[in-house]
Amino acid sequence: MDFSVLRNLISRYCAGEEYWVDSRTVYIGHKEPPPAAEAYIPQRYPDNRIVSSKYTLWNFIPKNLFEQFRRIANFYFLLIFLVQLIIDTPTSPVTSGLPLFFVITVTAIKQGYEDWLRHKADCSINECPVDMVQQGTVVRTQSSKLRVGDVVMVREDETFPCDLILLSSSRGDGTCYVTTTSLDGESSHKTYYAVPDTMAFKTEQELDSLHATIECEQPQPDLYKFVGRINIYKEREDPIARPLGAENLLLRGATLKNTGHIYAVAIYTGMDTKMALNYQSKSQKRSAVEKSMNAFLIVYLCILISKAVINTVLKYAWQWSADHDEPWYNHRTEIDRERHVVIRAFTDFLAFMVLFNYIIPVSMYVTVEMQKFLGSYFIVWDKDMYDEELGVGAQVNTSDLNEELGQVEYVFTDKTGTLTENNMEFIECCVDGHVYIPHAICNGQILSAASSIDMIDSSPGGYRREHEDLFFRALCLCHTVQVKEEETVDSIKRGIHLGKPTSFYISSSPDEVALVEGMKRLGYTYLRLKDSHMEILNKDDEIERFELLHVLNFDSVRRRMSVIVKSSSGEYLLFCKGADTSIFPRVVSGKVEQVRARVEQNAVEGLRTLCVAYRSLSPAEYEEACHQLSDAKLALKDREQWLAQAYDLIERDFTLLGATAVEDRLQEKAADTIESLQKAGMKVWVLTGDKMETAAATCYASKLFRRSTQILELTKKRTEEQSLHDVLFDLSRTVLRQRSLSGLSVECQDYGLIIDGATLSAVLKPSPESSGSGNYREIFLEISRNCSAVLCCRMAPLQKAQIVKLIKASKEHPITLAIGDGANDVSMILEAHVGIGIMGKEGRQAARNSDYAIPKFKHLKKMLLVHGHFYYIRIAELVQYFFYKNVCFIFPQFLYQFFCGFSQQPLYDTAYLTLYNISFTSLPILLYSLIEKHISIEMLKRDPTLYRDVAKNALLRWPVFLYWTCLGLFNACIFFFGAYFLFDNTTFTSNGQLMTTNTQMMFGNWTFGTLVFTVLVFTVTLKLALDTHHWTWINHFVIWGSLLFYVIFSLLWGGIIWPFLNYQRMYYVFMQMLSSGPAWLGIILLITISLLPDVVKKVLCRTLWPTATERAQRVRADGVHEGSVSPATGPDPSPVAGGGGSESDMLCPARTCEGERGGEGVRAARTYDSMMSHNPNYLLSQPLDHAPSDGH
Repeated sequence: MDFSVLRNLISRYCAGEEYWVDSRTVYIGHKEPPPAAEAYIPQRYPDNRIVSSKYTLWNFIPKNLFEQFRRIANFYFLLIFLVQLIIDTPTSPVTSGLPLFFVITVTAIKQGYEDWLRHKADCSINECPVDMVQQGTVVRTQSSKLRVGDVVMVREDETFPCDLILLSSSRGDGTCYVTTTSLDGESSHKTYYAVPDTMAFKTEQELDSLHATIECEQPQPDLYKFVGRINIYKEREDPIARPLGAENLLLRGATLKNTGHIYAVAIYTGMDTKMALNYQSKSQKRSAVEKSMNAFLIVYLCILISKAVINTVLKYAWQWSADHDEPWYNHRTEIDRERHVVIRAFTDFLAFMVLFNYIIPVSMYVTVEMQKFLGSYFIVWDKDMYDEELGVGAQVNTSDLNEELGQVEYVFTDKTGTLTENNMEFIECCVDGHVYIPHAICNGQILSAASSIDMIDSSPGGYRREHEDLFFRALCLCHTVQVKEEETVDSIKRGIHLGKPTSFYISSSPDEVALVEGMKRLGYTYLRLKDSHMEILNKDDEIERFELLHVLNFDSVRRRMSVIVKSSSGEYLLFCKGADTSIFPRVVSGKVEQVRARVEQNAVEGLRTLCVAYRSLSPAEYEEACHQLSDAKLALKDREQWLAQAYDLIERDFTLLGATAVEDRLQEKAADTIESLQKAGMKVWVLTGDKMETAAATCYASKLFRRSTQILELTKKRTEEQSLHDVLFDLSRTVLRQRSLSGLSVECQDYGLIIDGATLSAVLKPSPESSGSGNYREIFLEISRNCSAVLCCRMAPLQKAQIVKLIKASKEHPITLAIGDGANDVSMILEAHVGIGIMGKEGRQAARNSDYAIPKFKHLKKMLLVHGHFYYIRIAELVQYFFYKNVCFIFPQFLYQFFCGFSQQPLYDTAYLTLYNISFTSLPILLYSLIEKHISIEMLKRDPTLYRDVAKNALLRWPVFLYWTCLGLFNACIFFFGAYFLFDNTTFTSNGQLMTTNTQMMFGNWTFGTLVFTVLVFTVTLKLALDTHHWTWINHFVIWGSLLFYVIFSLLWGGIIWPFLNYQRMYYVFMQMLSSGPAWLGIILLITISLLPDVVKKVLCRTLWPTATERAQRVRADGVHEGSVSPATGPDPSPVAGGGGSESDMLCPARTCEGERGGEGVRAARTYDSMMSHNPNYLLSQPLDHAPSDGH
């Protein structure tokens, strides 16, 4: 029996998936096609409701509880709570249940509130009014009631309610203007087109007579990809098929601009829209701190189990003798005594697990979550990271990685729009080797803007004049620029010159605008696109019209774009512009060598270059090209591959015309930011698709490469001369030889590596050989590891992600950060540990897919060196402190079992067990983790080397963790044995009470436990106070307030007879304990002894082995003004022979080479040390080139 039909039905109706077919058919207006058409098969589609919420009123409690108990710590405490309910345990179930309930409740309230906000947002969107065309009239309905196939009318400045196919518009040419700011951040107006066969349907009545179906692909999240076709049925005629692409698709969330109204048909609704599909969360990233927390938790879990096993074994060893059997007051029945010893031992093991379970800090997770959530607002509120020009500040898309900002070891950055402004300025063009520069100076005179200057020959011949005109026409025609002539656009007056409206250009590509404006300055002005005709004004003030027949759009694989136009004389011309590597191989004539030389020269100067070529088509060739393009555009499956093949066949046999050069200036403070990151110990890699020469010039300008840097090339050009194997091993020998020499106190050479995309593919290509010379990855990693900076040019977007993944997977497993501004950077942003998007001019795709978004590259400096540093310091202290205070809390309980016959008697009262982590010690550490500043912001910005003190997870390494644990064990022993030996001399009074003879204080089990607990609470709180460097009124309020709250609570808890308690074992215990003077003295003495070792350790370490941060703190404490640079980060290495001095004037620690400073760094550091020793205020009078100018 064939179950395929049943399986398809189940997949479609039950699973809710539509992937059982490759495409969907939409019936416009829900009209059935004529009888001659294909069979009418209605399909089920979701309605137009947007659901971004996670829960409903009915599933919130079970779903939220399920998600919370998936966390190991929560599930563990649930098991402990159930054990306390099932078996007889020494502590009340409330002691475990109440903290767990608190954590679960706080988390549920937070998540429920966030989901309620999402519900409100969904309701406002779903209840939005929409105009729908029904039976020739316009009906207003709610957005949620739209269905696939409905025809809607959208007016100017309204937002599209779902994904629509444009049918017609109020404009005569069937176009409309749209802004997609809410989708990708691009504020420019984009032009969308109606199919010529439907653009004539201008009224509701005419649309009601339209019979058509749309076949298109199933929903997918790519905003810039759409494949479909429309079939238009007419009476007694075959249906007309027209291709549909992204230029016909209006996306939900976009806004109609400068167009009266449009009619369109709903194609994707609700959660099928591209905007909704992009809601899907990215893969979860985990920080290094979280991994350390889990590792520490496993250690403490092992300690807990060990304690329970030891006590269980010792209990039965102690009870082996009849004299030591459990006493009569434990009320063990004969049934208990007759149970099998294994069952009794297992029950006792569980009881000990319950007794000691507080060593696992359940409240740590909720505290960490609150710290990350609240702490992320400090980035959002930072005024220094607000950009006045863009009107935006920094954004936090995920707060889970705050501390990872302080652990970055590799920074991967895009070039265009990230290091540079992406604000293009036309510099020059070259036609057949002759250079033309607008506004050039010739014979001492500045020529007018409309003059074209030949820097070589002022009297071009006929042939050259023909190529010159073709070149200028090509750049005026081969683009997707829009011309705006309206005086007012979006209520803003634009294009006004001398009181008269003039045209201005808008495009999604700044390069194209720069080129068209450059041609305007050289005498050729692009006027408009009207009725499929492009109009240009030549230098003779004559208007030329060209019919635009086809546009072969740019893509990152081809790296070129083309247009096919028809001149007024009937000649078919194909104009193409693109990267030199994509144009030169397709050129068959023209002055290639002259143009190539100029392109390379411009690239060396850091200019962006494009080559321009053309081809004249015969009518037969044009018909063939039309046929190829038509077949490819009508394909529903693999349309991109078909189009690529068609483009490849059409774009060939070119005649080279020339090349252009535009300048993309470096962003403000980009060089200072890169320099600071390198001083902080980070390796900066630039990944770009640009030419090697252009990218290298930018790297020199941004100080990624210095003039003293020796450049190592791993490029296609070199691998053509030598085999890849030989090149890799030559470079490897070079850097390894230098590393061996650096150990002999020889000046450390600074290396920079340049690799291109083709060579990278060869390096990453899996080798058929299992080992030996085929293992190129490790050799490449070894080379790059020894280079201070790396430039990867000619990179495809996927290759950028491959580079990041390669470094992530290397044996050191470094923390990586990727930063970019365009869609081509999204892959590497998602791959890196931390992804940062620039809110630039290439849209907001990078910002939307990133973990953090910043306006400019310069803001990365403060985000890492200040915010990252603080976040890591705070959360590292939080994690270590939580484990420390829980060791202090529960280890006395372990010791107490040796003195109570392993009877599982608790040392502390139930209220103390319950509230220790919730109330008595929680707020001080939470506040510390939010506002602690161990060093000033100014110092962190001016001395990037301080970042090295926290790099590589320095504060959460195993030695530091062991120190905190041992300190906790020591303090616990002081608490317990101090109280024990201080009050060990006891006698019975006449009424049978136990009283200490030296303090005259009634002394029993609960008094002893309360004394230990009081010393514990004061010690762990004062330990945090000793660690606090940045004191504010709120610190004082929380720290001293917590201690006061403990005292008041203890007085009330033991001073009042509470009616809801069956027994009150703490009655009068606390007050009676405080009534004894020696008890006060003992508490103060024990607290002092407990804190003394940590204070001594800090004093010794700061005196003998100070870190750079501690030296900076000492400088500040000694009264040195904060404007001075902090001291060098370590003692000078052994004397260096012949150290360079080119960086001495910078007065900053130089970059390191294999952990030691090179000759230039030594000389710079010594210069700094000598000047500071003679005059500590020297730097106050010196200009700091890299000092921030943000008002601090």
